[in-house]
Amino acid sequence: MKIDGTKPINILLVEDSDDDIVIIQRAFKKVKLTNDLHIVCDGQEALDFIFHEGKYAEIKPATPGLILLDINMPKVDGFGVLKKLKANPPYNIIPVVMLTVSDREEDVVKSFKNGAVSYITKPMDFEKFTKVIETFEIYWTLVSKVPVIKQ
Repeated sequence: MKIDGTKPINILLVEDSDDDIVIIQRAFKKVKLTNDLHIVCDGQEALDFIFHEGKYAEIKPATPGLILLDINMPKVDGFGVLKKLKANPPYNIIPVVMLTVSDREEDVVKSFKNGAVSYITKPMDFEKFTKVIETFEIYWTLVSKVPVIKQ
């Protein structure tokens, strides 16, 4: 996935399941995504990464161009991350895709009400998940325009 077809965007994966992280990494590799994939394992670490706080205060990682956010996580859940992110310019323009096992309608509604741009239910099967990632990559590369955040 690239911004204006030239530079791959940084993707932040916020996921607390080691198994899901491995599946997502394998799927990204299989579809040959060249994006830098940064991984954090709970909501508080995600906020620290995005806002350059805590252990990320000195490192100051690149601001993600896209966030893949699980809902059910320790410390701060996905909805808490989404609310804080959307309340803080210029970070509120970062597209957030909820990537979760929940298929509950109230979670879908709550995600969109709080500023998510998409909601993807994780399939448990690797091949199905790879297809989801391929479709996702086509959409974000060819269809959607992602804002560039100035640091």
